[in-house]
Amino acid sequence: MNPRPAIFLDRDGVVVEDTHYLGSPEQVQLVPGSADAIASLNQAGWPVVVVTNQSGVARGLFTAGAVDAVHAHLSELLAGYGARIEAFYFCPHYPTADVEAYRSDCACRKPKPGMLLRAAADLGLDLGRSWMVGDRASDLEAGAAAGTRTILVRTGYGAAADATTLDRTRLNLEVVASDLADAVAKCGLTLRTRQVA
Repeated sequence: MNPRPAIFLDRDGVVVEDTHYLGSPEQVQLVPGSADAIASLNQAGWPVVVVTNQSGVARGLFTAGAVDAVHAHLSELLAGYGARIEAFYFCPHYPTADVEAYRSDCACRKPKPGMLLRAAADLGLDLGRSWMVGDRASDLEAGAAAGTRTILVRTGYGAAADATTLDRTRLNLEVVASDLADAVAKCGLTLRTRQVA
């Protein structure tokens, strides 16, 4: 089977509202329009993968199990819209972590590309034809380092970002969108026909 292009999404500020250290399913609130946008991507044949830094684990604010519970709840919410995340990848590390087991200058914490590279290997993805959507420069840096094109959304931290100061070439930044739904519309991502291997 030929590698597939995919859409990589940051979680907090792109798919769900950024509540700063979201560690409980009860805190999950979808960014308006994000679920329908993901459903559109699913219908067009795009694998959708979430890649998210979760230093709250390293800081002792919640456990890795709590992150899994949040993702399980998020999957249930999305299913109600006919939307699906193919896989969730999260980095629990932080260089100055309070929890020693997670104290690491790892290769997976964005802006490093480790989560995207692992997903590509696990799921058979073509990074060169993929997109990374995020609300922070670190998301775009991770995407560019992995070889994807990138999109900045104006939700979450992106609302305060000054796109004019970003090095579009270095970040492979092709689109600045108001939110995930706008990103999908601007890039015509729903128009790609499903490729048969």
